[in-house]
Amino acid sequence: MKTIFQTIALSIFSIMAHAQTSPEFTGRYPQTKTVDQSDKYFGTAVSDPYRWLEDDRSAETGSWVAAQNQVSTDYLSKIPFRGAIKSRLTELWNYVKYSAPFKEGAYTYFYKNDGLQNQSILYRQKAGDEPEIFLDPNKFSADGTSSLQGIDFTKDGSLAAYQISEGGSDWRKVIIVNTTTGSQVDDTLVDVKFSGIAWLHNEGFYYSSYDKPKGSELSEKTQVHKLYYHKLGTPQKQDKMVFGGEEKQRRYISATVTEDQNYLVITAANATYGNELYIQDLTKKGSKIIPIVTGFENEQDVVFSEKGKLYIVTNQDAPNRRLVVTDAAKPGKANWKNIIPESEFPLTVTTCGHKFFAQYLKDAVSQVFQYSMDGKKESTIQLPGLGTAGGFSGKMSETETYYTYTSYVYPSTIFRYDLTTGKSEIYKTSDVKFDPKQYESKQVFYQSKDGTKVPMIITYKKGMEQNGKNPTMLYGYGGFNISMTPSFSVSNLVFMEHGGIYAVANLRGGGEYGDKWHDAGTKMKKQNVFDDFIAAGEYLIAQKYTSKDYLAISGGSNGGLLVGACLTQRPDLFRVCFPAVGVLDLLRYNKFTSGAGWAYDYGTAEDNKEMFGYLLKYSPVHNTHKGTCYPATMVTTGDHDDRVVPAHSFKFAAALQQAQSCKNPVLIRIATKAGHGAGKPTDMLIGEQADKWAFLFWNMGLEYKQ
Repeated sequence: MKTIFQTIALSIFSIMAHAQTSPEFTGRYPQTKTVDQSDKYFGTAVSDPYRWLEDDRSAETGSWVAAQNQVSTDYLSKIPFRGAIKSRLTELWNYVKYSAPFKEGAYTYFYKNDGLQNQSILYRQKAGDEPEIFLDPNKFSADGTSSLQGIDFTKDGSLAAYQISEGGSDWRKVIIVNTTTGSQVDDTLVDVKFSGIAWLHNEGFYYSSYDKPKGSELSEKTQVHKLYYHKLGTPQKQDKMVFGGEEKQRRYISATVTEDQNYLVITAANATYGNELYIQDLTKKGSKIIPIVTGFENEQDVVFSEKGKLYIVTNQDAPNRRLVVTDAAKPGKANWKNIIPESEFPLTVTTCGHKFFAQYLKDAVSQVFQYSMDGKKESTIQLPGLGTAGGFSGKMSETETYYTYTSYVYPSTIFRYDLTTGKSEIYKTSDVKFDPKQYESKQVFYQSKDGTKVPMIITYKKGMEQNGKNPTMLYGYGGFNISMTPSFSVSNLVFMEHGGIYAVANLRGGGEYGDKWHDAGTKMKKQNVFDDFIAAGEYLIAQKYTSKDYLAISGGSNGGLLVGACLTQRPDLFRVCFPAVGVLDLLRYNKFTSGAGWAYDYGTAEDNKEMFGYLLKYSPVHNTHKGTCYPATMVTTGDHDDRVVPAHSFKFAAALQQAQSCKNPVLIRIATKAGHGAGKPTDMLIGEQADKWAFLFWNMGLEYKQ
C-alpha cells in the first residue's frame, strides 16, 4: 500500500485546456417573480422588484432558495473533476492544527484539531501532565454547525463562561462552568449578541445584548445595545442593566474589567468607527460611571491598568495611533502623556509580563517591538520574513508569551518568546504537506486610477511564466479599517500547485496605512476602492501574469460588495467572480440587523441627495443592465447570516440572472445552517472550496487532471 507521500509523488496534476471557450450554461434558472415595489429618495423613485426575498421566514422565499440551490448543485455536479479537487483538499486539510497556548489558573489551555474534525477542541494541561479535553464543541450539535465563539475565565481560573453560536448566527448562548469539576454553574444565558464576558472576581460578569426581536431574529434591525451585569446564582431576567438602553442609545457597547479588577472599562459606539470611553472605579462601592472621551470622532481603548494608571491606545491627534498613560482619577485627554508616540506606520498594542508589544504594519506586513512600561524600546522581535505576526499577550505575572507567524508561503507556526532575553523559539510547527521552497511571494506597487500607489502581494509556484495564460485569483476587501495581511491557506495551495496565481491587493478603505488610507475609501470616496481593485486586475494583465480570460476575483462581506461593484462596472475585465456574503443593496443595508452601524464607511441613502445618488450609482443590486454579458459568477451566502442578511445575495443573484445576456452561468450557492462565516464546520468549508475551484477551472476552459 502506498504511503500518502508516495501517492503525492507519483501523481501528476495539471491544468489543461479542454476547450477554446468556457462551457455554456444550458440549464434554466428558477423563475423569480417581480413585485411592483418602489421607494422615493429625494424625489427619485427607485424600484425594488425583488423586495419579497427580504422575508427570510416566508415559505415562498424558502422555495426560491431550494430551487436556486438545486440549479447550482446540478451544474456543479456535472463538472468532471469536482470530486478530484475535493479529494485533494481533504488530503491537504488533514493535518494537526494548534492554537497558541494561554494560561488560566493552574492550567495551560490550547485548541487542537486532529485534522478533519468539524470544530477544534479546547485542551488543557498542568506542567508535567498529559493534555486533557476541557471542552469539545463537536458535541454541541450532531452536524458540527454549532460552534464555540469565545471563552472567558475568572482571574483565578476557577470559573469560565463560554459562548455557543448555532448555525453561524451572531446570537449566542452563554454557559458557565466550574473548571475543576467541569460541571455547569448557574443557568444558561440566552439571546446574547456582540458581547464579550468580563468577570468581576468570582461573583459575576458583564455582558451585552439587544432586546429579542419581535419579528425575524435573523434580519430585524438591532439598534439599542445594553450592558448587563449577571450575578451568579440569580436568573437572567434579574440581570441589572449597567449602561445603554433607551436613555443612552448606542448600537455597540462592550465592557472589560482590568486585570487588577479595579476598573470597569466601557466602550460605546454607533458605528464601526469612533467610540466613547468610560470607566467605573470598582474599588469604591457606589462609584459612578464617568466619561474619559465622549463623541465618536476618534477611537480609543484601555489596554492596561496598574497603580491607578490607565494605559490607552488612541488615534486622537495621531491617525496611526499612539499609547498614552493617564491618572484614573483624572483620566481626561488634558492629562494624557505619550508612552509610545505615533509613527509612520499603524500601531496596535498588546501587553504581557509588564511589557508592551508594539505591532506595526509596514506595507501590510508585521513589525513587532518590545517596550518597557515607561516607553523604552527594549528589543525587536525577529520574524522569519515578510508576513503576519499575532499574539504577544498574557498576564502581567508571566515571563514568556506566544505568538503565531504566517505568510502566503509560510504555514502558521507558533513561537515562544522569552520576555527577559528577547529570544524566540519555535513551539509548534505545521505538518501540512507543503514545500515552501517550491513557491514564492513578491510585493509589487501599482498605480490606481488617480495615481495612488497601492501594494499587492502575488504568490505562485516557482517557474511560472508571465505569458498571460496563468489562471489568477485576485482577492480584496477594502473597508472598515481592516488590513489584508499575509496568511497561509490550504485552499489556495490547491489552486497554486496547479499553476494558479494568488494575488491580494491592499486597497484603500482598509487599515494598511492608518486612518487616512481608511477614510480615502469611505462614503463619497468609496469608488476609490473599486478603482484600486480594477487597477490591480489591469496591472496583472499588463504585466502578463494573466489575461482577462484567466482572471477571477473574490471577496467576502464588504469584499463581496467589492466584487459585485467591480463585476457590474467592468464585466469585460474578469472571467469568473465570487461575491461572498456581500453587502449588495446599498440603499437598504441599514434596515437590517446591525447594518446601520456601517454608515461611517458607506453613508446612507437617507443622508442627503448627493449621498443617495452616489450609492445608487454603484450599488450592485441596482446596476445590473439587461443585455450585458456578465462573467461567470457564483454568489455565496448562508441562510443564517444575520450580519449581512442573505437578502442582499438573493436580490443580486436574481437581478444578475435576469440581466445576463450570454451563456456564462450566474449561480447562487446558499449554505444551510451557516452564517456570515465564523464557526463553519470543516466538512462544509471543504465542500465550499471544492465547488469554488471547480467552478473557476471549468469556466476558464481548464481541466484539473490527475
